Amino acid sequence: MLDRLFSSPLAVGTPAPDFTLPDDSGRSVKLSALRGRSVVLVFYPGDDTPGCTKQLCQFRDDWAEARQLGVEVFGVNPQSAQKHQKFRNKFHFPFPLLVDKGQKVAEMYKADGLIVRRTVYLVGPDGRIRFARRGMPNPSEVLEAAK
Repeated sequence: MLDRLFSSPLAVGTPAPDFTLPDDSGRSVKLSALRGRSVVLVFYPGDDTPGCTKQLCQFRDDWAEARQLGVEVFGVNPQSAQKHQKFRNKFHFPFPLLVDKGQKVAEMYKADGLIVRRTVYLVGPDGRIRFARRGMPNPSEVLEAAK
């Protein structure tokens, strides 16, 4: 139990586990269908909380750079599509928020726990992890891994 609590994120260079999750609009997002593009996954504990709002607003504010690099961005946590939609609309996030009911995908990405552990990944066009870090890395640092 404790080693799970203090475990590191998945290692850079490893294949990203595939998943399919609904987004805040009810559309399904399948990671393997995004092959050929870089994908940022931001696992965060809760909608409309100070730290999570700040983190996702940073990605919103760096959206032009993400688009220029062709990077897809997704927030991921277990809250409902309705909560995600309200949060997304309130802060004008240009990217979808995925509903990870039961933290099944968070578990695959070593971001699960009593609450989701704040963890950011960048998956490269080849489906391999290029960036993995706990906490709130600066979006420009994350996007650098897409270059």
